[in-house]
Amino acid sequence: MKILIDNGHGENTPGKRSPDGEFREYLYAREIAEAIERELKMRGYDAERIVHETVDVPLAERARRVNEFCGKLGASNVILISIHCNAAGNGDWMNARGWSAYTSKGNTKADTLASCLYAAAAEHLPAGTKIRSDWSDKDPDWEENFYVLTKTRCPAVLTENFFQDNRDDVAFLLSQEGRQAIVKLHVEGIIKYIGA
Repeated sequence: MKILIDNGHGENTPGKRSPDGEFREYLYAREIAEAIERELKMRGYDAERIVHETVDVPLAERARRVNEFCGKLGASNVILISIHCNAAGNGDWMNARGWSAYTSKGNTKADTLASCLYAAAAEHLPAGTKIRSDWSDKDPDWEENFYVLTKTRCPAVLTENFFQDNRDDVAFLLSQEGRQAIVKLHVEGIIKYIGA
C-alpha cells in the first residue's frame, strides 16, 4: 500500500494562522506530515509526502500528483491523508475546538479509513479532548466536496487537527504532547486501515 501524505496550504496562503501569528498552518502541517512519513517508514511502510514546496501548490497539481501514483500502482493500492488545521473565524480568537476528519460524499473506502483514524484519535488524544463527529450517515466523518477528496482516485481523507483560532487548541498543537498525539493517531489509524 502506498501512503501519500498531503500537507495543506503554503507560506504564501493568506490567513491560515492563529490571531497572534504564533501558529502558521502551512508550517505545522508540514512538520506533522514529515513526522508521519518518517514514523511510517521506520515501521516499514511505503509513505511519501506529495508536497515538498513551502509555497502553496494548487489543488489541481496536488490531485495530479496523487492520481499519477494511482495510475502506476492502481487506485486500490494507494491512500491519501491531507493534513490541515481548522478555523472558525477570520482573524479573531474563537470558541470552536476539536479534531475531525472529512471524506467525499457517499459510501466509499475513504469512510473506512476515516473510521480507523477516528478510532485512533479516541485512543491517542488526551481524555476529554473534543472529537467532532457527524453520525448522520452512520459513520463518524464529515462529508464535503473538497477538491483533494473528490478529484483523487484513491481513498482520501482530510484531517482537521484542531482549531488554529482557539487559544487552548493552539497551546495543545504547539505542545510536545500535542504533536506526538497527532502524529500517533495518524500513524496508528493508517496502520489499522491497512491491516483491516
